[in-house]
Amino acid sequence: MFLRFARNVIRTTRNPNDVVTVHRLFSSSSSSSPDQSWLSIPGNPLIKWPEQQPHRPKPNPQSDTSLSSYLQEQQQQQQNPNPNFLQRECTIICNLLRDNNLSPGPTLEAALSQTGIKPCPTLLQTIFPHFDSSPKPLFTLFQWAEKQPSFHPTATLFNSMIDLLAKFREFDSAWSLLNDHLKSDDETPSSMISSDSFAILIRRYARAGMTSSAIRTFEFVRNLDSIRYSISISDLFEILLDSLCKEGHVRVASGYCDKRRQLEPGWVPSTRVYNILLNGWFRSRKLKHAERLWEEMKRENVAPTVVTYGTLVEGYCRMRRVERAMELVAEMRREGIEINAIVYNPIVDALGEAGRFKEALGMIERLLVTESGPTLSTYNSLVKGFCKAGDLVGASKILKMMIGRGFVPTPTTYNYFFRRFSKFGKIEEGMNLYTKMIESGYSPDRLTYHLLIKMLCEEERLDLVVQVCKEMRARGHDLDLGTSTMLVHLLCKLRRYEEACMEFEDMIRRGVVPQYLTYRKLSEELKKAGMNEMARKLSDLMSSVPYSMKLPNTYREGGDGPREVRSSIMQKAQAISDILKTSKNPRELSKLRVRSRELCIPIDRECKEQS
Repeated sequence: MFLRFARNVIRTTRNPNDVVTVHRLFSSSSSSSPDQSWLSIPGNPLIKWPEQQPHRPKPNPQSDTSLSSYLQEQQQQQQNPNPNFLQRECTIICNLLRDNNLSPGPTLEAALSQTGIKPCPTLLQTIFPHFDSSPKPLFTLFQWAEKQPSFHPTATLFNSMIDLLAKFREFDSAWSLLNDHLKSDDETPSSMISSDSFAILIRRYARAGMTSSAIRTFEFVRNLDSIRYSISISDLFEILLDSLCKEGHVRVASGYCDKRRQLEPGWVPSTRVYNILLNGWFRSRKLKHAERLWEEMKRENVAPTVVTYGTLVEGYCRMRRVERAMELVAEMRREGIEINAIVYNPIVDALGEAGRFKEALGMIERLLVTESGPTLSTYNSLVKGFCKAGDLVGASKILKMMIGRGFVPTPTTYNYFFRRFSKFGKIEEGMNLYTKMIESGYSPDRLTYHLLIKMLCEEERLDLVVQVCKEMRARGHDLDLGTSTMLVHLLCKLRRYEEACMEFEDMIRRGVVPQYLTYRKLSEELKKAGMNEMARKLSDLMSSVPYSMKLPNTYREGGDGPREVRSSIMQKAQAISDILKTSKNPRELSKLRVRSRELCIPIDRECKEQS
């Protein structure tokens, strides 16, 4: 039935006037239920997916899409005789947070007060995951709750609020919240403050590229009474280095380490510090720096662990030097270090990326016999390799193999298939796979929805985009910057400017700052359509929030789509490849090598965006 429905929908004429009005998707009156999903109708997949027992994940307030199951569990734990009472309150508050007419701040606070609801941490912790891309309404909710005399937030809820504010670069609000608890005159320190609170800020600063602020946060904590707040400075120092390295700031991390050595001559970096810096240099593709650090580690007599070797193996595999990685495995055996999946997984992943599937499968068989055994990540690496190679039948066989050996696929496993379908616009196959996931009891993650929406936007299927967005909201994933941006761009392309402006305005209301490229595109389209008054209002909206006018490196005037750009690059690469096979002129070959390197730059960028 679903396959027939999908075919009918996919083959319909792409008439924008036949599509459901988009703003209804975001109405608080929308009552989509995950259990009554329009996509959950049985379908016939185009690939023979392995049969399996339905998997029912344990309810989790951070990821579960059904509010009722989680709420009932929480109510039982609290021995509340009326488990439906909390869900009723949750529904009321969710509708208020989604109401476009209620601006965050006093207006929303007044509406919350009028409900007469007495908030509790369980209620807020249940609501938070469903609005993880709406920092302003949630912060208003949290502030309103703190003003209620019976409300006492938990450390988990407090840190969730800090994380959401920092995620959207509302650092001033995050610090204000922290300082309110740090300035307590009570002799007993606030139970809200912990290493996790500051670790969240450090990681978010690093991700935002604000390395100096990340370091200043660590130094601020070092000057606090760490014993009073039970904060481990050494652990927080490692978190600082790890955050900087993972976000590509390994030079800053290494420089800060050198500075500490100068200030503390007796200090020697721990094995974990070396592991973090090694990983940072490899992630930045700085092989010589990584190898020098490895030699320094040996000179300092810092004993390497299995994690150290795993980092080295992964680094060499990332640099496509699988043979060197295998040499390190042999070295580990000589040193008597037990080899586990942490070491083997990167090799399997690299072999799969290179299309060397026979060798990768052979390594898995050796793991089954001689070592601790393959992990879920091992099988996922092979699924990814087969999908990238376009061999979906091979990927399906690996999926069947892993299920047969007792491994439960995760959304990450299925997302490799969705990446393939999204890349080539395979709408029918993508929708069928989504249906099978739902039927088997799996909860798709945010990336699953991103890939589906991206595919549908590129095919200009606004009707399906609206339905998938509804499904996404119903399953507990708020519309984030990426999803809303794709929707605004699609509405512009279909000349549905009023609805594009409504979504743009709602982004700002929720605290999501639109990209300058989105604003520029929408503004230009409005002016071309003679909608100058709406363009002026759009400009006023954008000027009310801080934003950068920097355009992405991949932006091109004229608006070539990603598929056209990719196709053009591959055609040029193929032409160069054909000439290289026949040309014998050294000068001509030299010129072609330069051109091929120039082509690799956009190809690499495209790969990073896909990963």
